[in-house]
Amino acid sequence: MAREELTRLTGNGNGECGQGDSPNVYRTASGSFVVQGDLADAFTPPSGEGLVEIPENVLREAVRARGR
Repeated sequence: MAREELTRLTGNGNGECGQGDSPNVYRTASGSFVVQGDLADAFTPPSGEGLVEIPENVLREAVRARGR
């Protein structure tokens, strides 16, 4: 899935981590969410999965963007 296929719900718009634009929450065409952020090492997830740490305010921003 390409970034262009996602709807950005948070962030300043440049889409590049390390450039002041992380973390971010995106919505897919199917209605699921993709999160971009710092990797977390709280535990080892199952194969094919990853952990990303995002602040509460970013989740709140994503909810506001969805109109909830």
